[in-house]
Amino acid sequence: MQKRDQSKIGGSAIGVAAPAPKRGRPFGSTSSNNALVSNELTAPSALLGPSLQVHSSFADQNNKRIVLALQSGLKSELTWALNTLSLLSFKEKDDVHVRKDATPLAKISGLLDALLQVIDDWRDIAVPKELAKVPRARLLGSNSVVTGFGNEFDALNANDVTQRQVTGSGSSASEMTVAKVTNNVRPSWLDEDGLFNLDDEGRAEKQLCAVAASNIIRNFSFMPENEVFMAQHRHCLESMFQCIEDHTTEDEELVTNALETVVNLGPLLDLRIFRSSKPSYIKITEKSAVQTILRMLGSPIKAWHCAAAELIGRLIINPDNEPYILPFFPQIHKRLVDLLTLPTMDAQAAAVGALYNLTEVNMDCRLKLASERWAIDRLLKVIKAPHPVPEVCRKAGLILESLVSEPQNRVLLLAYENAFAEILFSDGRYSDTFARILYELTSRPNNKVATARGIWGMYS
Repeated sequence: MQKRDQSKIGGSAIGVAAPAPKRGRPFGSTSSNNALVSNELTAPSALLGPSLQVHSSFADQNNKRIVLALQSGLKSELTWALNTLSLLSFKEKDDVHVRKDATPLAKISGLLDALLQVIDDWRDIAVPKELAKVPRARLLGSNSVVTGFGNEFDALNANDVTQRQVTGSGSSASEMTVAKVTNNVRPSWLDEDGLFNLDDEGRAEKQLCAVAASNIIRNFSFMPENEVFMAQHRHCLESMFQCIEDHTTEDEELVTNALETVVNLGPLLDLRIFRSSKPSYIKITEKSAVQTILRMLGSPIKAWHCAAAELIGRLIINPDNEPYILPFFPQIHKRLVDLLTLPTMDAQAAAVGALYNLTEVNMDCRLKLASERWAIDRLLKVIKAPHPVPEVCRKAGLILESLVSEPQNRVLLLAYENAFAEILFSDGRYSDTFARILYELTSRPNNKVATARGIWGMYS
């Protein structure tokens, strides 16, 4: 995994930095409306993140400026825009409702595409040359010698700067300066493809900008006003899935933000968007998207496999997604059953939630899950433990009830009748569910289980 040094970019939009007397003014700004409120309030100790009061009219007055700053590719402008959007989209952990001053993404024209471009720019230089696609023709900034990223300015000595000032600005001056640097020094960063040539310091800063942009997109995905717009934005989904697909080489936080964004949009996501008539930036098919989720489901990282399990459970709710997910169910249900044995409660909850939705929508899923060797045992252990969240135990019981509703599964479930009866009499919260399970097992003439009939008679 690529690691980042948080100290390498002072204006990073992620992390908690020491408060400055003034925030957010990009270099060269002369408008008083372009600065945030300078009198910031100190965050209470009970809060886990920064807290800042932003005037309600700030976003409306600066929407176009924020988009243009993101599109400029200049470090100072990007830092200001990313910091501003991070503050506008920030939400306290314990805050149940969305912040009143949060800005809906759908109301800012071009903002999502501009944020995605920040991620795409990093992706262009993050891929090794031998694996990269053919470079795109990029003309924006072709006359710019210094962009502000990395140590570019240090690579130009004083004579180069003086020569550029004497000769004048424009393409001819830029060509003379670049030619002089090329003939004398030939730094390694001139070999890089892309809009601006970057050294290692500049690449690290570009990476942090991409992570900050992904964090902002993640924050926006929590807002109900943005869900439909983002779930129907093909470029957004393609970029998020591409980051997830490259989880072995990409920045961990960038992958996590992309995965959480897709999870938030899961109930509204239709995988058929990847073959729709909307413009495509990255070639991703429905099958490759599901395979990407499966790789995350098999990841040893807790946040990733929990999110992948939750995403599968949300995607299967949409009937249009079933043809793409159900062919992979043999791999899915084995991994979900394995997650039930993990000591982490989050993994158990995510696995139970996904299995509950899968068994509710398809008969074949119920048959295959019942035939899995350890599935019934581990679902019973979740209830007997019990899981600290009662809803998880309730869903585990409903999964067993769905399994017993299939006649082919009743012979397999008869081996667990004593365990079902034990829960029936020991835990009143789930007695109704297990009473129905035992009724299904004992109400068929072919079962020939006198003991179960006797238990049901005692209970009734």
